[in-house]
Amino acid sequence: MEYLKSLRDTLEFLKNEDELIIVEEEIDPHLEIAGVQKALDNSYAVLFEKLKGYPEARMAINLFSHPQRVAKMFEVNNLREFKLKAREAITNPLKPVEVDKAPCQEVVITENIDVMKVIPGISHTEKDSGRTIGGGITCVVGRYFDGGSHIGFNRMSFLPDRKDYSSIQISPGSHMWQIATKYYKKEPIPLTINMGIPTACYLVAGSGFNYAILPKSYDELGVAGALQGSPIEIVRAKTVDAYAIANAEFVLEGYIDTTQRVWETPEAKESGKQGVHPFHPEWSGYMGRAYRTYKFVVTAITHRKNRPVYYNPIVHGYDDNAIDTYVRAASLWELAERICPGLVTDVHIPLGMTDWGGAIFQVKKRTQFDEGYQKSILAAALAISQGMRLAIAVDDDINVYSPEDVLWALTTRVSPARDIFFPTPGTRGQTFQPAERAAAAPGREWVSHRIAFESGIAIDATVPFEFRDVFERPEYPEVNIERWFSKDIIEKAVSRQCEYARYLAETRR
Repeated sequence: MEYLKSLRDTLEFLKNEDELIIVEEEIDPHLEIAGVQKALDNSYAVLFEKLKGYPEARMAINLFSHPQRVAKMFEVNNLREFKLKAREAITNPLKPVEVDKAPCQEVVITENIDVMKVIPGISHTEKDSGRTIGGGITCVVGRYFDGGSHIGFNRMSFLPDRKDYSSIQISPGSHMWQIATKYYKKEPIPLTINMGIPTACYLVAGSGFNYAILPKSYDELGVAGALQGSPIEIVRAKTVDAYAIANAEFVLEGYIDTTQRVWETPEAKESGKQGVHPFHPEWSGYMGRAYRTYKFVVTAITHRKNRPVYYNPIVHGYDDNAIDTYVRAASLWELAERICPGLVTDVHIPLGMTDWGGAIFQVKKRTQFDEGYQKSILAAALAISQGMRLAIAVDDDINVYSPEDVLWALTTRVSPARDIFFPTPGTRGQTFQPAERAAAAPGREWVSHRIAFESGIAIDATVPFEFRDVFERPEYPEVNIERWFSKDIIEKAVSRQCEYARYLAETRR
C-alpha cells in the first residue's frame, strides 16, 4: 500500500482498522514481551507504550501474525493474491531513491555508544543467555552487493562487556555470507542495521535462501518498493560508507570485521565450543545454540526523536512465519513459473513447515504434456533452498491452506514406489535444522561444515493426468437447511464446526 511508507504509517492504519491493541501498562522486554507475543499469536497486533528501562522507546509485536491483516495492508483479498503481487514485485522491482534528510537520523549518537541502553532487545525464554537484537535488518547497497541492494535478518548479541560491538550471525550461503566471503580479511564491510522499518521491507528481508530467483546484485529494496507501491527511501549513513532506510525508527551504523570472531554468549566463550550452549529459539522451532561469529562494530546509533518504536518478532510464531514465508513462497512460485509456465496455481508454507523447511505446491495439470513437471519443480525447489527438507505437490482441488486436505491427498494419491523420492543427497544442509545434527554425541559441536545433508524429501501427491477420472471427489446436494432449522440454530451449529468441516461443507456441494 503506497501510503504505508513507515512502521508508524502501518500502526496508524492498523489502529483505524481495529487490528491494533494499544497497551499503556508497563512491560519488561526481558521475557514478558515474548510471553505476550506467544499468548496472542495469530491474533491482534499490539503496541506497548511503556517499556521497563526504556522511557523514550516503544515496542510493536504481532504485526504480520494474521494473513488477512497482511492482505489488508497490501490491498488484496487474501494471501494468494498477496503472493501474486509479490511475484510481480520480484520481476519488476522499483529502484530506491536517496534522500538528503531522514527521520531515522533525527538523533545521532557517536560517542559513549551503549547499544543495549538505547535498543530494547528482548529475551525469548529462561534458557536464553541474555537479551538479543533479532529484529534488526542488515542493509547493504551498491559496491559491496555488486551494484544491487540486500536486506535481511541477522541476529546480534551485545554482552555487558561489549557495549559498542556484537556478534553477527551469518548463515552459510546467505547474501551476507556471500558478501563476507568476498571481502574476507580484505577490508571492513560497512553497513547499517535498521529497526522499525516499512512493512514491505520486513517481508522481503525474511525471504532468504532463494538466490536462484533473488541472486547477488539483485535489488531487494526495489522488490520492497514495488510491493509497497512507491520507492523505498534511503539515506547516506553518518559515519560509514553505507545507506540506511530513511523511515526506520532505529539504525545502527557500523562495519563487519572479518578478521575477528566473537562468541555469542559467555558460556560458549568459556567452553570454547560452538553449537553446544543455548541461545534463543530458532526458525526450526527448537532452541538455538551459540556460535562464534564475525564481529560487528557500531560507529553510530541514530533514531527518531519522538519515541521510536522497536519491532522484534519471536521465532517460530505466526508473525515470524509470515515474514519468512510470504515472499519466499512467491519466489518459489516464480521458480515454478520459469520451469513450466501456468502449471502451479499457488505455493504455501504453513507454520508446521518451519519457515524455510518446506513448501506445498498446488498444481493444475492441463494436458498429458504437463505430467512430470511437478516432479521437476519439487526437485528444483529442494536443490536451490538450503534448509528445505520437504516439498509436496498437490492438485488444484486440494486446499493447500488446510493440513487435513493435504494429508488426505498424501494418504489417497501417493504411490510410495513412484511418488516419494530424494533428489538432493549429498548437498549442503542447514546448521539450524536439528535433523542434520541429531547424530552428534552430547556436548559435540554443531557447526555447518560437519553437517551431512541426507537429502530433502519430495512427495508428488497429484493425480496422474491419465487416471484423473478414478479420483473423482463427490459433490453433495445443496439444500436450504432453513427448512428444518432456525437461523439461530444454524449460526450456532456452524460456529461449532472446525475449519476443515466448514471448508468441506462449502466446497463439496
